[in-house]
Amino acid sequence: MKKIIISVFTLFIAFTASAQHDHSAASAPADTLKKSIPREVHAQVGAAHLMLHYHAPAVRGRLIWGGLVPYGEVWVTGAHSATSWEFNKAIVVGNTTIAAGKYAVFTIPGKEKWTVIINRNWNQHLADDYSAKDDVARIDVTPQTTAALQERLQYSITSQSNSNGVLSIRWEKLKLDIPFQVR
Repeated sequence: MKKIIISVFTLFIAFTASAQHDHSAASAPADTLKKSIPREVHAQVGAAHLMLHYHAPAVRGRLIWGGLVPYGEVWVTGAHSATSWEFNKAIVVGNTTIAAGKYAVFTIPGKEKWTVIINRNWNQHLADDYSAKDDVARIDVTPQTTAALQERLQYSITSQSNSNGVLSIRWEKLKLDIPFQVR
């Protein structure tokens, strides 16, 4: 009888332990944090190391495009401070070569197209100190609609070759891809 109880207890412990380590999306808790979370993204594209630092706000049931984020206005493309993009090699965005360094990423959201802005003034609160005179590159991008909801703003950098990469921005049901080349 002792062996049966011990076996059942061991089986119960094993089942409980395996259930506690299930990290699948179906068992993940809902994102209920009310603050914007600081995040970093690092990537290697060829010989270039690229890093983004941003604050990731959440949708939390709000109207994002044309609501929380107005159309036609410069947006910090995150929350709190300007999103910064740093790289140790020169890159080309659109037709503009940008020297290695640290920059701010801004956007001007639109219903049909967005303008992505790379700006010298990376150290600022929101877009309070934004000035177009500090822009080093602007590129127009057509947003893509996604089927799945991206609850928190998410940046990613994907290497496509030793010299080509894509900076992607996803939030709510929208995605922007900004191609770049490493020089």
